[in-house]
Amino acid sequence: MDAPSADPPPLDLVPRPFLITQGRTQGSSEAIAIETQVVATERGLTDYRHTTFERRDIVELCREPLSVAEISARLGLHLNVVRVLVADLYAEGRVLAHIAEFDASRDVDTLRRVIRGLRAIS
Repeated sequence: MDAPSADPPPLDLVPRPFLITQGRTQGSSEAIAIETQVVATERGLTDYRHTTFERRDIVELCREPLSVAEISARLGLHLNVVRVLVADLYAEGRVLAHIAEFDASRDVDTLRRVIRGLRAIS
């Protein structure tokens, strides 16, 4: 199978996000953060039955670990669409996802350092 194209298709050829996710805003398993590292499993790489093009592209792209944000950028798909599809693929055992237990968004010290850093560069 060919690797996914680096250039996103023209906008008039891109399906609407709600069509790709079947109207869902969350996947079948745990919430997947944008920094979650994803890698394809053997099952994902060999069993393509009942798999959409977008899901197959994600699995092919993840022969080496990539973050959800990188997958989104490389495939030209909306970030939340990728999060839903990765969660589904994870639930099916087609990808492994390293889901961090630490949530920096709830750490006040981390948030303060981010704010100071943003102020310093602006």
